Amino acid sequence: MRSGAKTAVIGGVFLVVAGGVGYGAYATYGNLTGGSGSVSAKHEVKTGPLSAEEIDQAAKDFLAGWAKGDDGATLAQLTNDAAAAASVIDGYRDQAHVTDAVITPGVAVGTKVPFEVKATVEFGGKSAPWSYSSELTVVRGQSTGRPLVAWAPSVIHPKLTKTNQLVTGEASAPQIEAVDRNGVELTKEKYPSLGPILNELRERYGEKAGGSSGIELALRGDGEGASNPAAETLLTLSKGTPGKLTTTLDANVQAAAERSVKQFSEASVAAVQPSTGEILAIANNRSDGFNAAMLGKQAPGSTMKIVTAAMLMEKGLAAADKPTECPPTAMYMGRTFQNLDKFSLDNRPFSESFARSCNTAFIKLIDDVNDDSALKTETEEVFGIGLDNWKAGIPTSDGSVPAAQGGEAAAQYIGQGTVQMNVLNMASITATVKNGGFKQPVIVPAFLDDREIATAARPLPPGVAQQLRRMMAITATSGTGAKAMSGLGGDKGAKTGSAEVDGQETSNSWFAGYRDDLAAAAVVQAGGHGGDAAGPVVAAVLGAG
Repeated sequence: MRSGAKTAVIGGVFLVVAGGVGYGAYATYGNLTGGSGSVSAKHEVKTGPLSAEEIDQAAKDFLAGWAKGDDGATLAQLTNDAAAAASVIDGYRDQAHVTDAVITPGVAVGTKVPFEVKATVEFGGKSAPWSYSSELTVVRGQSTGRPLVAWAPSVIHPKLTKTNQLVTGEASAPQIEAVDRNGVELTKEKYPSLGPILNELRERYGEKAGGSSGIELALRGDGEGASNPAAETLLTLSKGTPGKLTTTLDANVQAAAERSVKQFSEASVAAVQPSTGEILAIANNRSDGFNAAMLGKQAPGSTMKIVTAAMLMEKGLAAADKPTECPPTAMYMGRTFQNLDKFSLDNRPFSESFARSCNTAFIKLIDDVNDDSALKTETEEVFGIGLDNWKAGIPTSDGSVPAAQGGEAAAQYIGQGTVQMNVLNMASITATVKNGGFKQPVIVPAFLDDREIATAARPLPPGVAQQLRRMMAITATSGTGAKAMSGLGGDKGAKTGSAEVDGQETSNSWFAGYRDDLAAAAVVQAGGHGGDAAGPVVAAVLGAG
């Protein structure tokens, strides 16, 4: 151990304090690599479950070496993936510029050992204290039998992955003071879902908003597949000057969105203003932190029937008051489709099939369409979906209805198969119905960077738009969306959806609706029927508008 470093054992918990700013090299741990090194023929390879003593010692050896500054090549020998671990461990010193650390392990729970890190970060004559919690897992090396730390970048910091890295230096973009359309400040502390969105806005508009960069420790996206390529600040050493950025968001609607998604795990919601396309709220409650509301790609279930109904009515094959077959089951090109609990409607108006979400009513009309590309064309030309040309201000996935044939094309009619949407896409589709024409969603004004906003090739024909609004109103007042929308007044409409997912026992719950000049859509993973989980999320957001 180098001069200035101390190790103490206090009540069974050790502290390792590494003094000074340098990290030295220390004695290696021999040829005992991450489960793949050579082993002496005389050495008996242990097998079986790890003992508490082995778990304790492996964790202490790794944490002690880390705290006193062992280099990556040395410390990585105590993991089961030395090649991957070495560069991340060295990066903690060389890129994150951590100068000393106090690491306090907690009580092991099985093979997992939690620990607390208190460190100092120094760069450019600036320094700041940094603390966080993480954990490691101890496993038995496959070839050595030794207890080793199961390597994952999250051992070093819980937010580290294979596609990002800890970097201290001048910020890649100035901080921003983001405000909503009414001047209310938006922070990730008050609105947690906005964290990744604010990071993206900062990267793109920090300088345009008039800010100047400070010095910070940040997580920066590193390589293809990074889920959040924008930097996420973990520690500020010097603040710089934030720029003020006005967004289209509405703090009241955003607050309602944040509260509503917390009712369910793996839930997302988006809200837009139909008359302008301005995004008023984006919220996610997901274990992975992914901004699925804007970037997700999932089958939207029967909420897609909004688009299918528009296409059928444009072709004169359906009308709100026109009687439509709705048998319990229907077959198309060898593929059988059925209604929930195999219900049927006896030659009732199309509006009732829409409001009750009758799958077979839509499938029965496919032969008359006689064009497998009709739904794709309608989605792109009228609803502005699937052209990969949205410029919202930050990245979006713009939805898609891929070319399909036969039974796969039929599945698309009811939002299954290869249709890919997120809740921002479905909120936009709903807004198009309410407005009568597509307005591309935006989260910051286009004049900020002179970007070209996408347009649709043509609006909804007025007669079709009027019928769609009437059918969605029936759905919201007496159909499958009535329970969720019952507490809302005003001009309202809705469509429910349940999307079946392979390998998932319970379907995903989808719901899309509007109230006056506000449209919203939500999804709850494995939430079941659309009105049961996603419906209350949308209703709460619409009620705040």
